[in-house]
Amino acid sequence: MEYTKPLAKLIEYFQKLPSIGPKTAMRLALHIVKMPENEVNNFANALIEAKTKISYCKTCFNMSCNDPCEVCSDVTRNKSVICVVGETKDLMAIEKTNEYHGLYHVLQGLISPIDGIGPDDIRVKELLYRVNQNDVKEVILALNPSVEGEATSLYLGKLLKPFNIKISRIAFGLPMGAELEYADEMTLARALEGRVEL
Repeated sequence: MEYTKPLAKLIEYFQKLPSIGPKTAMRLALHIVKMPENEVNNFANALIEAKTKISYCKTCFNMSCNDPCEVCSDVTRNKSVICVVGETKDLMAIEKTNEYHGLYHVLQGLISPIDGIGPDDIRVKELLYRVNQNDVKEVILALNPSVEGEATSLYLGKLLKPFNIKISRIAFGLPMGAELEYADEMTLARALEGRVEL
């Protein structure tokens, strides 16, 4: 069946989102069309506002409309511990556990030679600078339990060893190949509690 052009275009854009197939895209598009116009305008404005106002914290590279971000500017956080994550979605997943109260460093990716992503393509230099310039006592590597996460963890472990700080990683309570954002809070909390030193 051919859809009217505006509906087809909306379906096409929804399909560009991760994990959205043709059927879900069609349901979302139809839902938007049925919404009251003021709600659609609010939704469109929220998309535009998120895109124009959100950038990256210059300290930890978390997504935020503030610099420093909400985590870095929180005076109650333990400044001597940095949890290294691949993406902001991983930081959000860990925050949901309410078990971790230190700072973060978002690499904005993982080392993946197959995808052409090397150490210079992620925020490794900035992490080393932070560890060198601040009174950091521990770095927790909370990277996805995947080949890329493992490679990145080993690489960072070697670079961080000379700083004579505790280097740990979250315990493998997560299945190999899984992503942090899909893990439940209890699994992540246990993984943080059971982290081991490299």
